[in-house]
Amino acid sequence: MHPRNCHLDGYDFDRLIRVSPELRRFVVDAASGRRSVDFANPKAVRALNLALLRADYGIDKWAVPPTSLCPPIPGRADYVHALADLLAADNDGEIPRGASLRALDIGVGANCIYPIIGHAEYGWQFVGSDCDPVAVNAARANVESNKRLRGHVEIRQQADRNQTFQGLVGTSERFDLCLCNPPFFGSAAEAAASNQSKREKLNRSRKPPSARRNFGGAGGELWCIGGEVTFINKMIRQSVPYAQRIVWFSTLVARAEHLPRIRTQLRSSGAVEVQVVDMAQGNKRSRFVAWSYLDEAARRQQRQSRSPTNAVA
Repeated sequence: MHPRNCHLDGYDFDRLIRVSPELRRFVVDAASGRRSVDFANPKAVRALNLALLRADYGIDKWAVPPTSLCPPIPGRADYVHALADLLAADNDGEIPRGASLRALDIGVGANCIYPIIGHAEYGWQFVGSDCDPVAVNAARANVESNKRLRGHVEIRQQADRNQTFQGLVGTSERFDLCLCNPPFFGSAAEAAASNQSKREKLNRSRKPPSARRNFGGAGGELWCIGGEVTFINKMIRQSVPYAQRIVWFSTLVARAEHLPRIRTQLRSSGAVEVQVVDMAQGNKRSRFVAWSYLDEAARRQQRQSRSPTNAVA
């Protein structure tokens, strides 16, 4: 994990139970001799996430609909910290902090996890977008339920499922960063088959909790026609008109074999700089790709000249 990830040393269940007593009934003794929760039980996963958010991110209330994605928080935190390093490279090694840094989360989901982590760790302002009205309503409820998020996280409905930025980013609006956790699968059947396989492996597993993977999620969170490479390549194409309004674009990439096609799309779209950043959580390997249409001097100038607040046109 990233060295700034507060989950680097695993879960301190005594501390988590103190801030979130309802977690206690889900904690079990694993075969390894360590305490854990039953990751095959969605209620247990939600209770663990709520405890982590309370203990480490100052969140009092958090809930997601039963069918929505319940994310593995340590892995999500790694993405945020690695993006902070990316921004620091354009800022003489110092991570930009505070409300002047604006981030756009494409597909924020009901869990609103990236704005929660990004604001708690670095004080960034967030706009989160989603096409699913259920996710939008749940994310807004999570923001409104927590005083520390109100006024710092805005949730917007993307009315057109075929568009990533159009209709979402105002003509006079600027962002330092865009992040995205795209749908991985190419069909509902593929997503269901993978989910079943995870359940079966989880039931047979004797590995420690850090090696296990969470599951779940509504349709739009898990799959789209063509899968992640089609989604990402569309995102890249649609990012071109926003080259001067968003300094860094980024997205997670689940499958390393998709990177060559993504790089080809980035070259044809005219990206000036492309970075692929590898991440690891236990046995799981992941990565994100980041691209900018601005060179380093232009990125610095954009950051220095941009007003701390921008109204949507």
